Amino acid sequence: REREREKERERERERERERERERERERERERESERERERERERERERERERERERETKV
Repeated sequence: REREREKERERERERERERERERERERERERESERERERERERERERERERERERETKV
């Protein structure tokens, strides 16, 4: 019986670590999408500066 409970606690810790890894992957995806949005804004500003130079050369 004691061993049974021990195995049960072991499985419980295992599930806990599994959930922990899952949350870790979740945060990782979150940071990744954040970097992606950052690059997107960067490209947007770049195009904006491009258009600015275009207008300046026309004038």
